[in-house]
Amino acid sequence: MHKRLPSLGTLGPFIALALACAAFASQSERFLTGGNLSLILQQVMVVGVIAIGQTLIILTAGIDLSCGMVMALGGIVMAKFAADLHMPPALAVACGLGVTALFGLINGLLVTRVKLPPFIVTLGTLNIAFAITQLYSNSQTVTDLPPLLTALGNTFTVGGTEVAWGTVLMLGLYALAAFVLRETAAGRHVYAVGNNAEATRLVGIPTRGVLLGVYVLAGLLYGVASLLSVARTGVGDPNAGQTENLDAITAVVLGGTSLFGGRGMVVGSLVGALIVGVFRNGLTLTGVSSIYQVLVTGVLVIGAVALDQLSRKGGR
Repeated sequence: MHKRLPSLGTLGPFIALALACAAFASQSERFLTGGNLSLILQQVMVVGVIAIGQTLIILTAGIDLSCGMVMALGGIVMAKFAADLHMPPALAVACGLGVTALFGLINGLLVTRVKLPPFIVTLGTLNIAFAITQLYSNSQTVTDLPPLLTALGNTFTVGGTEVAWGTVLMLGLYALAAFVLRETAAGRHVYAVGNNAEATRLVGIPTRGVLLGVYVLAGLLYGVASLLSVARTGVGDPNAGQTENLDAITAVVLGGTSLFGGRGMVVGSLVGALIVGVFRNGLTLTGVSSIYQVLVTGVLVIGAVALDQLSRKGGR
């Protein structure tokens, strides 16, 4: 019976989210309103999509520090191509996705072919993406975007509550990622590489191909996050992505994915993003200074990593 029950690492994020919601609901009657819950989802949708790509990479025992800046570059490319070059919006979006996927490819090639550590590789591409973004945009916000680029920021009504289309896209991507990781051979290969890359190679699985595919797919997801960011703000912002890399890693860690690879679930990353979003929203509603939001986030991350370490030791 005990073996069939979900582990604490699996249930922990859901318990934490439920407790946080209950605590803030008792402090503010506005917290559990449909409009506020929809707002929380809108606030986390960009980081939530980035966290899908970050989860895939961390499952392979890697990490991507460049995700936020790559996302910002993708948004600037989409906005500049559509607003300044008057390119058809769909083509501008495709170009932005291509740029972010290219960065994923570069990261993957440096990790798999040159054998550089993912931390160093993505730290370098973070700075490269930041510099290109600032140079290409002249550090200026891009405005007057065509409606197609901001369409995902539009809302529709469900039971009197306004829900953004971008939120629906984020939830759909999580459902797709969860299915692929749990039900397909490709998903099982991702877990296998994270558990033991050498053993996985010896049984005939192309580990370098798996890793390269993961980084490219992550880059493509950062491009989707670029579109969501542009849609939510209505502009191409060269200063976007400053904290999204750490926010995404925080969401993945809080969601129960092990930083050592091979263990975790992508839905947990959504829960982790929601935990951070709930705390920030709840503390704002209760009038707590924003600096305490940062403090609480730091405590949560340390607690989640400590729990992961304890569960690893207990499994030995």
